[in-house]
Amino acid sequence: MFFSTPTSDQAVALAAVFQCCELVSQLAKTGHAPNDDMALCLTTLLNQNPDSLTQLYGPVSGLSLGMNSMYQLFADGETGNHKEPGEIIRYVIAIMYLARKVAGDKNMLGKIANGIESAERQAQHFSITHDNVYANLASLYQSTVSTLRLRVQVTGSSKYLGQPAVANRIRCLLFAAIRSAFLWQQLGGKRIHLAFYRKNLASLLPLYK
Repeated sequence: MFFSTPTSDQAVALAAVFQCCELVSQLAKTGHAPNDDMALCLTTLLNQNPDSLTQLYGPVSGLSLGMNSMYQLFADGETGNHKEPGEIIRYVIAIMYLARKVAGDKNMLGKIANGIESAERQAQHFSITHDNVYANLASLYQSTVSTLRLRVQVTGSSKYLGQPAVANRIRCLLFAAIRSAFLWQQLGGKRIHLAFYRKNLASLLPLYK
């Protein structure tokens, strides 16, 4: 079967998935993640009908964390100083699976769309990184994505994973990762690309051209 080679748009959407997964790892291990990066992830989650990738993600420099993660893992098969690449790619693969499952469940998609609309109004009233917004989206994640058979097994410190505020942020990041994985698939991204076109994907990243 013929598969087309990846595109730059697919590489950007995939970098956004990697960025969310890197932030999940940071939160799980340290209890903290950069507020600007968190805000970008939530912005992409709440924007359900963007006109372009630029409108969704903004300047590509905002995805530098995800692009760097992808590049170190994919380019020439080298990991450089990347910490625990197996953990990140494990998250990414699980997210891709969940995105396909969510995309095939119309009832779940409808519930998610309605919940995100509510969270968007809440974010306008408070702020996009307000604790109430995190809690609302995390609850939506638990009542939808978390009901699927596969769950993302996040590894880290129990000291932080046991804190409700951290757990809520992690669920929101996983939600945002699924949103970008869904976009990656809409743009034609396939599992075969992750298996056989890694170097090609790395070469398409805007920060590394």
